[in-house]
Amino acid sequence: MASIRQRNGHYQITVSLGYDIYGKKLIETASFTPDPTRTEKQQERDLQQFARKFEEEVKSGITQDGHKITFKAFSDRWLSEYAVTNLQPGTVTKYTQELEGKIYPAIGHLKLADLKPGVLNSFFAGLAKDGARIDGKPGGYSKASITKTRNVVSAILRTAVEWEVIDRNPCEKVKLSSGVETAEQIKFFTPEQTKTFLTYIEAPYTLKVTRHHRVDDTGIPYTVGDYKIHKEIPEQIRILFNMAIYTGLRKGEILALEFSDVNFETDTISVTKAATVVKGKQICKQPKTKMSVRTITIPHDLTLRIADLRKSREQFKSDVGDFWQGGDWIFVQDNGQMMNYSTPYQALQDVLRRYNADRPTEEQLPMIPFHGLRHTAATLLIAAGVDVRTISARLGHALTSTTLNIYIHALKESDRKAANAVSALLEE
Repeated sequence: MASIRQRNGHYQITVSLGYDIYGKKLIETASFTPDPTRTEKQQERDLQQFARKFEEEVKSGITQDGHKITFKAFSDRWLSEYAVTNLQPGTVTKYTQELEGKIYPAIGHLKLADLKPGVLNSFFAGLAKDGARIDGKPGGYSKASITKTRNVVSAILRTAVEWEVIDRNPCEKVKLSSGVETAEQIKFFTPEQTKTFLTYIEAPYTLKVTRHHRVDDTGIPYTVGDYKIHKEIPEQIRILFNMAIYTGLRKGEILALEFSDVNFETDTISVTKAATVVKGKQICKQPKTKMSVRTITIPHDLTLRIADLRKSREQFKSDVGDFWQGGDWIFVQDNGQMMNYSTPYQALQDVLRRYNADRPTEEQLPMIPFHGLRHTAATLLIAAGVDVRTISARLGHALTSTTLNIYIHALKESDRKAANAVSALLEE
């Protein structure tokens, strides 16, 4: 509610806009001078109408001025009025994390009009410096990560221009320093490592259990000596890894696959949805972009494995009866519900730790995240000489420039091999 205070023959109307990142109260004020020709009751009515209208304008953003409103105050409004309506829930969550973790602490207190290109350039440059990471890891953020942060800031400022709060988007004049993503920033398997990994997951493995103490049903303690357990990686997990490497699908796209998405005649899969987690709940949604809706060819051997998995799944559903709570998902939990969003990462880390346990450092596989299998798929396609447009379409990128920016390291290596091949041919 607007507050009204009389001052020297006129009235000051104040409307609160909340607080900035440092707890400072944000307010908008206006002055009202009553018409002396009107009665006292009419003047009071005019004052109340003016105050109500001014408060409505402030709350709707009409009176917002880039010289008065902070980046945080405007961003909070942008999240509630624009982002929630126009962006996917997962994207809103990521934007909020970027704002609260990196952006607000640095520039949230600044007025929009004070966000000049030089100020933003210093902010983005600082993110690349050692000690900038909020997770405490050494070094700064990668260029790809800083680009995502810049995109969040730019999207908000672009809306500020459209809402006529500021005249222009200062992010348009900011150029991030050109840096090449390294293998440390984009983690993936080389072709040789990929072969090693795929071979390893097909073989049985042995778990060594060391001597330990137990208590029997009567409460009497006893000791169990060293022993070994022979196990195999579950078939659906092996298919999961193969699917990621051979298709380059995002984790959410893989988890959302159903058997009905597989064309067993043409060896293709249809990507029409993706799993994500919103407010702690795992849901299915539309894919990231229009280009993410696509049909991808898979190796015939992988098609056969999926078909066999479907047969064994039907038998399992028959055996467990009402315990089964799922639908047609390819990758599931024990009760048939969609595989948990964290399972692919955990399963991959378990395999890599087990493989590396008894091997010297030079023979170990890199501890890549599950998304690293998507990067692996892309770099394998580049190494195989597949053109960028095809790779981009297969990955579901909206623009080929996205593919080029992410995988510039692999493209340069491929270009180097091409030059060496020509040189070798001419020398012969």
